[in-house]
Amino acid sequence: MADEEADEAPAVELGTGASVEGAPLARVASRLTWPQEKSSILNKEGDAVLRTPDGPQSLEDVLAEADETYFETRQTFVDDVLDIVGRDPVQTE
Repeated sequence: MADEEADEAPAVELGTGASVEGAPLARVASRLTWPQEKSSILNKEGDAVLRTPDGPQSLEDVLAEADETYFETRQTFVDDVLDIVGRDPVQTE
């Protein structure tokens, strides 16, 4: 019976608007293990493009503005990036 229920329509309908360019910061941060040096993050994810309130930005460009060279925790990294790009909602149009 569970298989029959899985074949039904999705529980959440996706919007029909234009897709938002870039990856969410949480997705990029989840691909890394902590602690990390800034140089290691750039080697692993520097070409990632983040969704930001001002439009897509490369992680490399964002981290160029960061004063930190070592991120002890995921939350420290996320907070520093959000301090740089802003905490406003990402525009969808």
